[in-house]
Amino acid sequence: MFVRKVAVLTAAAAMVFAACGGGGATTAPTTAPTTTPTTVPSTAAACKVGVSWNNYQEERWAKWDEPAIKAALEAAGATYDSNDAKSSAETQATNVETLISNGANVVIILAQDGTAIKSSVDAAANAGVGVIAYDRLIEDPRAVYITFDNQLVGKLQAEAIFAAVPKGNYVIIKGNKADANADFLRGGMDLVIKPAVDSGDIKIVGETYTDNWDPKNAQTEMEQFLTANNNQVDAVLSENDGMAGGVIAALAAQGLAGKVPVSGQDGDSAALNRVALGTQTVDVWKDARELGKAAGEAAVALCANGGDASKVAGTVKFTTPGNNEMNSIFIQPHPITKDNLSLVLDAGWITKDVLCKDVTPGSVAGC
Repeated sequence: MFVRKVAVLTAAAAMVFAACGGGGATTAPTTAPTTTPTTVPSTAAACKVGVSWNNYQEERWAKWDEPAIKAALEAAGATYDSNDAKSSAETQATNVETLISNGANVVIILAQDGTAIKSSVDAAANAGVGVIAYDRLIEDPRAVYITFDNQLVGKLQAEAIFAAVPKGNYVIIKGNKADANADFLRGGMDLVIKPAVDSGDIKIVGETYTDNWDPKNAQTEMEQFLTANNNQVDAVLSENDGMAGGVIAALAAQGLAGKVPVSGQDGDSAALNRVALGTQTVDVWKDARELGKAAGEAAVALCANGGDASKVAGTVKFTTPGNNEMNSIFIQPHPITKDNLSLVLDAGWITKDVLCKDVTPGSVAGC
């Protein structure tokens, strides 16, 4: 049963998950027991933390993640600085340099491109600046990797869709190819659907990466898959809520919205409303407040220990697709369907008027 105060730091037995798209074997925790919060060091007041956002325009960063990071830093007496790469890997590299030049002791990086950003990690390490790979993997053991259990997110998405459609034609809309999360999610989906794919019960009639996780790109992709298959698509595994919105717009144009199950993740307000309306089947909720809090506390710890990732409390060892062992913090996600919408209401994640907009009263629990 879901506990309203979601456990923040995961320290659990490892599981193996094969990342699709060429990734190697990886290990990640699968449960989320509460651990002792990071101890705030006495040097926190001298700590300056810079955050490099890959694209600040996405709803969750400004609404949930940034306020949680700021609150954790403020509680410790640390200061905050930030900039926005606007989906440009080149701009992000310059932005990280700017944060370091502005005196950051630690940089939190939400990577636009997990490979291109490695030179920025080198620059930070050479300057004695600690690094946190925030929500997206950067293959460098000098960074603390803080994210949700993304393989589990993909698994939860697939479980909900597979329960609705155990046989038929599937489309898979993946995220940005340069973001390792896209493959982590895809690997989690395979844990559920691969046996049915192998047996022929499920046929994947369309699968693609989506530049920048862009909803407009996802809509175009879905339109093309519908055309190529004469609208004979029975289910869509979309890796996030923004893209799910694009997918559902394409389905709606063909009179298929609400008839074809669609997945998503992030707990975006519009997506949760779609779950209530019945056009989106599942939204895997990742409480970004917990992720931001964990990152803020880890940043303060890095300030205190000179940027040494191995000395941050509450981490577990994680072996990446590139066979790097990283000190990591994983947070538990939760699937939201029409049957448990009260969870996000009770947690204060969304208000009833937003969740239930245009929903027939009494048609789903919570509305």
